Amino acid sequence: MKRVYLDHAAATPVRREVLEAMLPYFSEFYGNPAAVYDLGAEIKEVLEEQRTQVARLIGARREEIVFTSSGAEANNLAIKGAALANQKKGRHLIVSAIEHHSVLNAARYLEKFHDFEVTFLPVDQYGLVDPQRLQKFLTPATVLVSIQHGSNEIGTIQNLAELAVVCRTQGVLFHTDAVATVGQVPVEVQTLPVDLLSLSGPALGAPKGVGALYFRDKLRLVPQIHGGIQENGRRGGTENVPAIVGLGQAAALVQGELDAKARHLSRLRDLLVAGLQERVPQVLYTGHPVQRLPGHASFCVEGIEGEALLFMLSRQGIYANTGSACASKALKTSPVLTALGIAPDVAQGSVVFTLSQDNQEDDVHYLLEQLPPAVERLRSFSPVWRKKMAAVAGA
Repeated sequence: MKRVYLDHAAATPVRREVLEAMLPYFSEFYGNPAAVYDLGAEIKEVLEEQRTQVARLIGARREEIVFTSSGAEANNLAIKGAALANQKKGRHLIVSAIEHHSVLNAARYLEKFHDFEVTFLPVDQYGLVDPQRLQKFLTPATVLVSIQHGSNEIGTIQNLAELAVVCRTQGVLFHTDAVATVGQVPVEVQTLPVDLLSLSGPALGAPKGVGALYFRDKLRLVPQIHGGIQENGRRGGTENVPAIVGLGQAAALVQGELDAKARHLSRLRDLLVAGLQERVPQVLYTGHPVQRLPGHASFCVEGIEGEALLFMLSRQGIYANTGSACASKALKTSPVLTALGIAPDVAQGSVVFTLSQDNQEDDVHYLLEQLPPAVERLRSFSPVWRKKMAAVAGA
């Protein structure tokens, strides 16, 4: 049976070159970078080389990068760390309604335990935030705005520069969760006026358990992991050197591949979207139709449950998702799709396909062979679908 993996937003394989770069740091070069003797100093130098590679990928300076255990931790450090460091100025945060749970829940934590006020900014039918609407919600007490660069659930890429400029002119810090975009499209912090930016290792082909936070200049952050003076006092705990080496290697590799990668993924995505819309009736393409991640295709298939469709596809060796990988087992309507104004019964049919450089046209063709009969079979069990089709026929 053919195996087609189309869930790269949830997990990706570690690239061979990345794994090879990491291996010596498990057993051969094992020193603690905080140690004062030469073995530690050598590892410290390696750590800073990786920091430079990550910084170079997004056009930052080495000293503006903090290593974390994940994109989620980077988001928490950005939201909590920046808000708490600036709470004397004000206690108002703004986040978009379609943020990753690590942003939404970090904001809710500040609201519950530190008396912050949080505004959850509405989006349009494509998931875009209107800069004028953002402007209206800013107050003198607003200390931080967080709006994701690209959505891993609906694929939409925000007009980030316009949103960040609104905040910059008002003296409000601006954070973006760029986990879905760094490594997929060019991201340059010298032209994007953001103050904080989160990224994740697995999105680049590095291992799970490593990420990074960019913070502009000498922005103050209250540490969220307390310990020693690692990461210049911004994150306690001995750095995960092998994983960080993997992140640095992945960042260096990705930097030279972005244009070719985007062309390849966009072509496969467009083939998938056109083929599915042609073969399956009553399918809603979610997210922005053009302004979206190159390897991302998301739909709501009416008359079915998305998880049931994923189960049937997995039996044919096809692996996809129903939305945010961190919430796929929540068994409730996606808050992202709800924010887009999609009816709950339609949103239940959510399915998301995320591609990588390893995918080829035959993977898409295989999906397009297997998906229509799976949808037809599921719809045949649905009384709601039969009632709808009867009403259509009667009209």
